[in-house]
Amino acid sequence: MKDLIEIRWHGRGGQGAKTASLLLADAAFNTGKFIQGFPEYGPERMGAPITAYNRISNCPITIHSNIYEPDYVVVVDDTLLESVPVTSGLKEDGAIIINTTKDADYLKKVLNGYHGNIYTIDARKVSMETLGKYFPNTPMLAAIVKVSGVMTDQELLDDMKGSFKHKFAKKPEVIEPNMKALEIALQEVHKVQ
Repeated sequence: MKDLIEIRWHGRGGQGAKTASLLLADAAFNTGKFIQGFPEYGPERMGAPITAYNRISNCPITIHSNIYEPDYVVVVDDTLLESVPVTSGLKEDGAIIINTTKDADYLKKVLNGYHGNIYTIDARKVSMETLGKYFPNTPMLAAIVKVSGVMTDQELLDDMKGSFKHKFAKKPEVIEPNMKALEIALQEVHKVQ
């Protein structure tokens, strides 16, 4: 891992992008990394575009601003591709991870000439198969870990098991489906050729 990895999340209010960024920060912290995880607030409401951020480092982090040149971008809702400049500042040696079933030609066209790596996952399918409802944040969390390598798959799974036990203490029946969503998502991230 590089000394500092910066990640920008794009989603819509209610899809869990903020929660996923905070879960990633907690998991990275628990593997001994220095972290930041924070949303950018505006007049958000259910369905409105939102942005969240992560910084993950092996060294103390002294930067305290939004992220303008991310190493990775996570797009939780592919409808944002045509309305939000998701590749703005994205480093060409980084990657974008998109929750989509759209084809490579469409993605290359809508990403405004971005020449870095593009990865996709059908987080809707993973979520519906495992959780029975559309919660894209859990699969997208697994996808960014897989692509970025900020921790191993096993470190993520081990940490999230404990995190889910705490988060879902009053709903223990959702722990196993969420763990299954992570496991499947780790295998379902595909690089666009």
